[in-house]
Amino acid sequence: MPKVVTCLLEHDGKILILKRSEKVGTYRGLWGGVAGFVEEGEEPQQTTVKEIREEVSIGVEKILLLHAGTVVEYTDIYEGKTYDWVIYPFLFHCDDPAAVRLDWEHTEYRWIEPDEIEHFQTVPHLKEVLSMLLEVKFWMGKRGGVVRRREKNKDKSPSSD
Repeated sequence: MPKVVTCLLEHDGKILILKRSEKVGTYRGLWGGVAGFVEEGEEPQQTTVKEIREEVSIGVEKILLLHAGTVVEYTDIYEGKTYDWVIYPFLFHCDDPAAVRLDWEHTEYRWIEPDEIEHFQTVPHLKEVLSMLLEVKFWMGKRGGVVRRREKNKDKSPSSD
């Protein structure tokens, strides 16, 4: 099964999505995150840094890992060929959204509110991956630190928070 990373970048609550070009091997013309194959001998997190740098020209100094999601496995048929994917999802904070410069793999990009994803034709399971990554909310603290906020569990009493 091919192992791939899907990286979603966030800035001020908006998510970066990219439209795949006609030059890529799969899911041409669909919207997705930064994505790429995990090479042999490479760890998924290493792949994320490489792919973010290659696909949107953002270096490691301008991103911060917020969350590594649960691995997703699925089978899909695209243009008559069956693909068995293993996806490693990641959510990063991006310090400088204006720094995005696309490579040949994408034709356009947009920073969108997460609920706007419903209006885009996306690669398989992007909406589910986005939802999973955003279940744990993060935001940048005023002093540059990352603060993790737990959503209140509806089954808990207010005093157990």
